[in-house]
Amino acid sequence: MEHTIYRGLEGVHIDTTQICRIDGLKGELIYRGYDIRELADKVSFEEVIYLLWHDDLPNAAQLEAFKTELRPHFAVPDAIFNLMREYPKTVHPMHVIQSAVSILAAFDDQADDIGLDNVRRIGAQLVAKFPTIVAGFERVRQGKEPIAPHPDLGIAANFLYMLTGETPSEAATRVMDVALVLHAEHGSNASAFIARATASTLTDVYSAISAAVGSLKGPLHGGANAAVMKALEQIDSVANVEGYVLDTLAKPAGRVMGFGHRVYRVLDPRAIILKGVSHQLAEESGDSKWFDMSLEMERVMEREMEKKGRQVKPNVDFFSASVYRMLGFPGDMYTPIFAVSRISGWMAHLYEQYADNRIMRPRLIYEGPVGRKFKPLAER
Repeated sequence: MEHTIYRGLEGVHIDTTQICRIDGLKGELIYRGYDIRELADKVSFEEVIYLLWHDDLPNAAQLEAFKTELRPHFAVPDAIFNLMREYPKTVHPMHVIQSAVSILAAFDDQADDIGLDNVRRIGAQLVAKFPTIVAGFERVRQGKEPIAPHPDLGIAANFLYMLTGETPSEAATRVMDVALVLHAEHGSNASAFIARATASTLTDVYSAISAAVGSLKGPLHGGANAAVMKALEQIDSVANVEGYVLDTLAKPAGRVMGFGHRVYRVLDPRAIILKGVSHQLAEESGDSKWFDMSLEMERVMEREMEKKGRQVKPNVDFFSASVYRMLGFPGDMYTPIFAVSRISGWMAHLYEQYADNRIMRPRLIYEGPVGRKFKPLAER
């Protein structure tokens, strides 16, 4: 019997969704009917969360009620910070987030209830607590005390505030908001699929989100932006960019991180927005090093790909690296920031999955040996 193999599940549709549409040929990303370029330019992260969870953008009263719902959940149990203080200083921040999710389940006496109202309740808690966890860990590993969330700030501003203890500028808050909006949702990517597949067993929300965090950590998914920054640090100057790109492409399976996407065949629309944000930050700070290096890398890659008759464009990870660096984040915090945003999309997917569940059970085609005769241990 012949079977068709879809490596990496490419081209396989696992279900229908109303959350997100991606057109890789046109370079379009749509959240529930709204183009990402318009959302990034005009709305806050809270509005996007509401959109992903409630089918449409909120009016003023709905937005204020939603912010009021989230506000009490910014605080996290002291047990989480106490555990952070015991971790080795070399621990990857994504391991910290993953363990924190499990600890939160232990403090929730309704953790195993997967009724839709409870799923939304847990979602509100997690989307509010993720920034506190990430900011708190960054301070703890610096030997500082975590900063309690500010009751009057939104998610983006609070995240920046909890890192420094200073109310961020409107410009910095807006940049953070844009980054969170752009990373909130992206269809059935690896982590969203893992979240849905895990939930399809009818396990609890915390277990599904913990699995998604583990998936996001990978360098081919959420960890790609950190890999981009690592490469830029290694290159160190515009003059060294071309040599780095050529040397990397000359290697077997050589890949320049931050370029190419499984879905997009044209420029990732999120990369276009972040390129503009990166340029803006470079001009405002007076330090354009990272942006200039990124531009040069984009130029060299475009030239080299044209020689091969290929289109390999920057993806969302490429310019997010320079944006986060100019905001002052260390490289290993890039993926946790991604998680602070993507928890909103994961929860939207979990709500769909629990609402109309069927356990996911793909199959593998066996190509191993057959007909082996068993021998007792003494005869092997």
